[in-house]
Amino acid sequence: MTDQSDFHVGERAEAPPVPTQFEPSPFRKSRPPEPLHFEVNVVAEAHDRQKKSGVVQVNIPGFSPVKLYCDEQTPVGDDTAPPPLAFFSAGIAFCLMTHLTDILTARKIQVDSLRLEQRIRFMTNLGTMRELGHTTDGRCEKVETHVIIESPESEESIQALLAEAEGACMAHFALRNPIPWSTRLIHNNRELLHDEG
Repeated sequence: MTDQSDFHVGERAEAPPVPTQFEPSPFRKSRPPEPLHFEVNVVAEAHDRQKKSGVVQVNIPGFSPVKLYCDEQTPVGDDTAPPPLAFFSAGIAFCLMTHLTDILTARKIQVDSLRLEQRIRFMTNLGTMRELGHTTDGRCEKVETHVIIESPESEESIQALLAEAEGACMAHFALRNPIPWSTRLIHNNRELLHDEG
């Protein structure tokens, strides 16, 4: 950790992200009971050393675009911003908490305190194998979530609250289910790779 105090997470962006490889979808309001479909768009850029910045926006009206900063620890980075996995981990935790608080408010469930503690285990050989000439490998090994609630409500009510919140949480869905993915590599305006699964 550095002694500098310029640690920077982000601020509201002046403009939405402007991707060049896809056209952001327009927001379409749903009619109940149809589900709402929306997307989150990101454009990120690499800067010197391990510094990155990106503009991200949820395409639902009312969400401002946000410019986020990212870095790595010293000596590979300068420790000026959170690392990517901090954003990833916080996003998982905050998404579940959003659904917990939304549901308890809608269902008028009395909760005196709500706290979430989370541990995510990762594996990488980044620091040990690359110097030996091997390619880098990494994975996410486990997500461990502890939801701590103080409430006069019944145990059944609180269990139902968590079950509904986990079922509604899009981040937890992505963790627990295989989801379609695709990756394209564009080099000098020429597509070299298009993988999907």
